[in-house]
Amino acid sequence: MIVAGFGFRTGADVAALRTALAAAQHGCAPVKALAAPLDKLTLVSELAEALGLPVIAVPPNALQVPKTHTQSIASLEARQTGSVAEASALAAAGPGAHLLATRHISPDRMATCAIARSGVEGPAA
Repeated sequence: MIVAGFGFRTGADVAALRTALAAAQHGCAPVKALAAPLDKLTLVSELAEALGLPVIAVPPNALQVPKTHTQSIASLEARQTGSVAEASALAAAGPGAHLLATRHISPDRMATCAIARSGVEGPAA
């Protein structure tokens, strides 16, 4: 499964998420689900509904497990991970997942998006 993970600041809007997704998805296969930290699902759910995709809630402790390629001081301080978007995508995609696109930042710098693929692919992936 291909999952887009999001991180974003308070005050971000669906447009910021959508532009971050478009930047991250450039050249990647279409995403099958969106993911975000459990406490950030409301905004991501709005985008998911507009796109007709499911949403995966990522528990706070799961953000600290995946090794991220990018490192944001703000993310490290707030969530103990280098990139909330990358960690969300990797955690939601499951064991053995790998990044297809590292963190991309929306032009207004309010949202980030990264894309990961599951380590085990089935026919519907």
